Amino acid sequence: MNVRYIHLQQTDSTNSYLRKLALEEEMTVVTADFQTAGRGQGANTWESEPGANLLMSVAVKPLFVPVREQFLLSMAGALAVGDALASYTDGISLKWPNDIYWRDSKMSGTLIETSVAKGCLQRCIFGIGIDVNQVRFVGDAPNPVSLRMVTGRCIPVQEVAERVVDNLQKRLSQLKEGEAKAIVGQYHERLYRREGFHPYRDSEGLFSAAISEVATDGHLILCDTEGRLRSYAFKEVAFVL
Repeated sequence: MNVRYIHLQQTDSTNSYLRKLALEEEMTVVTADFQTAGRGQGANTWESEPGANLLMSVAVKPLFVPVREQFLLSMAGALAVGDALASYTDGISLKWPNDIYWRDSKMSGTLIETSVAKGCLQRCIFGIGIDVNQVRFVGDAPNPVSLRMVTGRCIPVQEVAERVVDNLQKRLSQLKEGEAKAIVGQYHERLYRREGFHPYRDSEGLFSAAISEVATDGHLILCDTEGRLRSYAFKEVAFVL
């Protein structure tokens, strides 16, 4: 896969920077030492000390993924980041839809943006933030953790970036080669809270449920203690930690 690398000392957002570029290569990777307006899902922001963490966006042309099954890209991206982080420590899991957890703490988040034209996915941008070397967090995020906090050592940010890109290439190749079932299966195997009943909260209040599955359209299917299946889009249900 042809890959173009761009490194910036500072930008408002690597996703925003990448959206303005014409994509000539199969994959374009933009990293930055600092973002002035780094974004998470919805209205969330991403806290990061300059140079301490991995701030990266990766653009690909996923023409091989059906629009109705584009959540497969989220699964592949989560697996790729999880693969990279699992090479440093155990205890890594994937929290729906595409956060990476170490035990009960968040180490990474991904913002995915897609564009559709003529009924096909033309572009997908993975905006990836990984807490690598930051050890003090002052924002309102409830449970951040970094690789350095877990491993006890400073890890080169570029090294982490290269491992993520390598694994993302592998996971996208799986999708391109028709191995979507393998992606779905491995995503479910590595889900945070994949076993047992745990507390959740939706618009009706607190309840206990077990994960039944994550559909390829991205909905989280929970089975509550009464045996009732509940289907949720992102932001419609919260994990109670």
